[in-house]
Amino acid sequence: MSDVIWSERPKLRDPVMVCAFKGWNDAGEAASAAVSFIRESFEAADVASIDPEEYYDFTAVRPTVRLTEGFTREIDWPANTISAATVPGAEGDLVLLQGTEPSLHWRRFTENVVATARELGVRMVITLGALLADVPHSRPVAISGFASDQSMVERLGFERTRYEGPTGIVGVLQHGFAAAGLRSASLWASVPHYVAASPNPKVALALVRAFEGTAGLAVDAGELESAAEDYERQVSAAVASDPEVKAFVERLESAMDEVQAENQPSEENLPSADTIARDFQRFLRQRGPDGPGRESS
Repeated sequence: MSDVIWSERPKLRDPVMVCAFKGWNDAGEAASAAVSFIRESFEAADVASIDPEEYYDFTAVRPTVRLTEGFTREIDWPANTISAATVPGAEGDLVLLQGTEPSLHWRRFTENVVATARELGVRMVITLGALLADVPHSRPVAISGFASDQSMVERLGFERTRYEGPTGIVGVLQHGFAAAGLRSASLWASVPHYVAASPNPKVALALVRAFEGTAGLAVDAGELESAAEDYERQVSAAVASDPEVKAFVERLESAMDEVQAENQPSEENLPSADTIARDFQRFLRQRGPDGPGRESS
């Protein structure tokens, strides 16, 4: 029995699905913020939701109460929402799944997500995640990824993961997609563990950019770029005011600079001029004269 509640079943062209969940997989709320930004950029519309009844311990993930019109009480339950957007200038359309990591019945939840992807004709699924790490806020965000098949690993420059240990719903979904024969990729960003601010716009921006390269969809992220710059300035000012924190961050910077120096790409690994030109032309086709996801007049 499906727990997916449809409001409409859109007809989409060869779509890509992107997923993120608040909770264990979402340090700094960066992954969920990235998917929310992508959703707003393409003006995606809700098409379905997953019934929360079977998937949450409501004493751990509690619903919230709000007032409407000043006196009517409404309850908002933990939600996993599926939305969709047509992207006329791109090779395919977009499906988004965003919500809160479920507490229960992960295998059944995964079966519902896989069935939804198949019903919408999804050609590839991209999951986003973020984790706390010993990285400085002042350096480019480190993105790691893995993919379900060797051709994607080679095309995207990923490495096959060797991680062993506890996993979240993102890891379980990736296993489910692979078992179902759905091509998938998982993108993970490192979040400075000493910065408590959420969401983290700089890390969210890095995930959006990584999503672009993986999905072949251009996202107008000017607003998020400005937020990321403001974030870095504010954190840098706070760090500079505390000598101990400043010294700690400087040690992280030195360590990261040493690692990056050891792993500088050789010229043979740089993208060719043809590849850069092809990607830029795709970006222009998708944007058109009126911006991303809109028909040309």
